[in-house]
Amino acid sequence: MLEIGDKAPLFCLKNSEKEEICLNDYKGKWVVLYFYPKDQTPGCTKEACDFTANLNLFQDLNAVVLGISADSVESHTKFVQKENISFPLLSDESFNVIKAYGAKDSGSILSRLMSLAKRMTFLIDPEGNIAYIWSKVKVTGHTFDVHQTLKNLIEHNDVQVR
Repeated sequence: MLEIGDKAPLFCLKNSEKEEICLNDYKGKWVVLYFYPKDQTPGCTKEACDFTANLNLFQDLNAVVLGISADSVESHTKFVQKENISFPLLSDESFNVIKAYGAKDSGSILSRLMSLAKRMTFLIDPEGNIAYIWSKVKVTGHTFDVHQTLKNLIEHNDVQVR
């Protein structure tokens, strides 16, 4: 189980355009790394659209947003196009990154049958350390909460766990 202050596990995954995106690509920036269960489902669509609608707020704080699920690159491509998502969605069909971050959902029967990721979010600081973790995410208001937390961490150079 990852904790605040741990080095964020490194990864390279393909995005919806089949380009390889690596966590190291964002060294020197804050990274909002969120895991979600399934493309084009109501909660996941709302979360992705909320991050897209507020992307400029994160960019103003030198932060990027990355979404990860076990969906295929092709599924991500359809999702990005349909919802006009303007940040990378990364495909982790092997579950290697999902497991490394402790985001493998095995709690419900549905998640065991479909192999889903848990809805979790990590804030990774510019040095690659985990600065904040949301292990239980409620979609409504989550983007605002992440933005406020990031802003507070930057302003107070503070580390908290939730």
